[in-house]
Amino acid sequence: MAHVINSRTDAREGDRTDHPGVQDLGGGGDGAAPRLTVLVPTRNEQESVPLLLDRLAPAVAPLGAEILFVDDSDDGTVKELAALAPGSRIPIRVLHRPPGVRGGGLSGAVVAGARVARGDWVLVMDGDLQHPPGAAALLARTAMREGVDIAVGTRYAGTGQPEGLAGAGRQATSSTATRLVKAAFPRRLATVSDPLSGLFAFRKDAIDTDLLRPVGFKILLEILVRHPAARVAEVAYTFAPREAGRSKASLREGIAFVRHVGRLRRGVAGGQRQLLRMIAFGAVGLSGVAVNTAALWLFFDLLGVHHLVGAALATQFSTAWNFVLTDAAVYRKGQRQGTWYGRAGRFFAMNNLLLVARLPLLQWLVVAGMGVLTANAFTLVLLFLLRFVVSDRLIYRGGEQKVQRRDPVRMLVDSDAESAEAPSRKRSVYLPYRYDVAGTVTIGSQIRLPELEFFRAQWIPDAEVDIAIRVGDVGRRRPRRRAALTEDRGESAALRYEEHLGRFGANFRVRLGPPITVEVGPLLARSPHVVYTNVVEALLRFVLISRGRMLLHSACVELDGHGVMLSALTDTGKTATVLRLLREHGGRFLSDDMTVVDASGRAVCFPKPLTISAHTLRAVHAEDLTKKEWRRLNLQSRLHSKGGRSIALMLARFNLPIMGINAITQILVPPPKYSVDRLVPCRLGSSVEVKDLFVIERGAPSLYDLDGAEALERMLVNTEDAYGFPPYRYLAPALRIGSLDHAELRAREREILAGFLSGVRTRVLASDCFGWADEIPRLLAGERHTSRTAAEAWPRWGLLPGAAA
Repeated sequence: MAHVINSRTDAREGDRTDHPGVQDLGGGGDGAAPRLTVLVPTRNEQESVPLLLDRLAPAVAPLGAEILFVDDSDDGTVKELAALAPGSRIPIRVLHRPPGVRGGGLSGAVVAGARVARGDWVLVMDGDLQHPPGAAALLARTAMREGVDIAVGTRYAGTGQPEGLAGAGRQATSSTATRLVKAAFPRRLATVSDPLSGLFAFRKDAIDTDLLRPVGFKILLEILVRHPAARVAEVAYTFAPREAGRSKASLREGIAFVRHVGRLRRGVAGGQRQLLRMIAFGAVGLSGVAVNTAALWLFFDLLGVHHLVGAALATQFSTAWNFVLTDAAVYRKGQRQGTWYGRAGRFFAMNNLLLVARLPLLQWLVVAGMGVLTANAFTLVLLFLLRFVVSDRLIYRGGEQKVQRRDPVRMLVDSDAESAEAPSRKRSVYLPYRYDVAGTVTIGSQIRLPELEFFRAQWIPDAEVDIAIRVGDVGRRRPRRRAALTEDRGESAALRYEEHLGRFGANFRVRLGPPITVEVGPLLARSPHVVYTNVVEALLRFVLISRGRMLLHSACVELDGHGVMLSALTDTGKTATVLRLLREHGGRFLSDDMTVVDASGRAVCFPKPLTISAHTLRAVHAEDLTKKEWRRLNLQSRLHSKGGRSIALMLARFNLPIMGINAITQILVPPPKYSVDRLVPCRLGSSVEVKDLFVIERGAPSLYDLDGAEALERMLVNTEDAYGFPPYRYLAPALRIGSLDHAELRAREREILAGFLSGVRTRVLASDCFGWADEIPRLLAGERHTSRTAAEAWPRWGLLPGAAA
């Protein structure tokens, strides 16, 4: 495998050199390697290219671009280009394909051009100015900024318009062809409204040109279908009228297109086997409904148990029945992932998570007058498809092959997205809760944010906050098929995230001020933890960066006047270690999850409430907690621990309202959050100069130092790991704070962190028995363990390779 990867890398590096058939026609530029190749297929476009170069070169020059023409002409197009190129602001090259080597038509020209493109990004557009150069440049900027693999210019979403399609007949033909291919590939094209667009950009390293079998005009369709895991964003534009030249469309091209769609469909076939599995799964499920109904009748009618408790108990019986039959009869041995016990655990976890969503609906149906048994059966049948999808793709099919799937969230960049949204009712704008975070960022909110209670600062006027959080009506009123992030790059500079349930869903809008204004829908407003964790903290991170500070994923304590920081991936044991250090060694608490740091090496307190996961319970000895709180804590800590989050992250890969599910779950079962002084006796510190940083890991006992570069990368990875839950991956790349875009903010964050780490000793400390709280004080005290026997010491640091002095 390594040999194959290296060969492909070498081949792509070779693609960047000049191909023997490519002519360098000259043009401006600073001599640096281009970041972007604008690829323009031409065929008898002698009339169009002067207008095209006049408008295109100024539009893409700021992007570090070159223009590559792949020419299949029999007229004077190449001569015209040669005459115009010396006066261009950017380099111009041409690859002329003589008769006999023009296979694949326009699609073949795009593939040939991509193989000799020198840029990391390739922007494909027509040469007849129906793709406006300004729109093409916006598309390229979006692709290079958003962290996607493919950016598609769309005529059918947002404010996009197909006005340049001459006549009603051509518009109907285009619309029909689009519907045809979306029906042929409903999953692979689910997030793309214009899969036949001729205006698109792609990251060269993300597309394997060897997979492509180009035919006709519609190469984008081929790329999308052959690369189902590629991340896609769309940019709305207006398809302009042709200014010169003539259309190359014909009946022959139409027939070739239909045949090509058929070949592509056969190449990705496999739906029939899935349909058979769904039928078998449904048969097992129907028998499970009968078992569930019988169990509920026993508990509710005969034993008099409350119908919701009875439904929960009946679910356990039907789940066991369904799993045994599904595992034995629906899936073959080669399709089963992991052990029998592992599959059973995941199956029970899935059904009990769905039970949490099913019980409120069951109660509503019963209150509405439906019989308990009938309502219960109805809710079971209603969730059948979701149970099958999760079982088929996560519990079983994952063991047979790695399934590639399109990102479930649709991403659209539009220049006037806000104008298309329905007006919302008038609400109060007063911000009753105000916070001053580390003296750097001020926040005003209509929702109480428990994570920021330490920073309450009611003296801050509403008008002077940096981030304002309000409740509002966000998005369209009607439901939608999938979640979407819409970025308005017009005057409003706003982002809007919407899920499936219309305005009843977990929607929010961010207007990138100043001040930054966040509007959350009513569902999110009832779950302030989700509002803070999934939206506010991401904004706070980047606003702090713009002001010279970083929100670092780490814990920080002061032991005997010594600043000590702990970092780890989520759910490693950092919280339990902090609690033990404070309980057994005293000191001051500054933070557990996030710490504000600056380039001088100082850490400022960020004392959010601690989230208690299952493995942290052993470190909690809080006499202040009541028996009821202890009982609730046992349930909460398991639901909101790593196992519960991993299931949620798996569900996020599918077309589900995952943020809404998260909000409802946390409304029904709030996360176990407690202030540190309720869990252990301690004092709070305000700031400290950090001298030692320990990256704690699980594994064989070891201790070793990290150099500056290694420490920097490790801390950046650990910090990014804290932001894994949707919709961060869609929200962050679209953020712009002041004049800084996402890439510039990340670069500045790296500079701040490098400065902070320059005066900090960073060590990796691994343990296989959660022993970090024992070893850190010893290491700080300078104890040596080399004289102790193996039976007495854990671990024998002095005898380990690379052990620190």
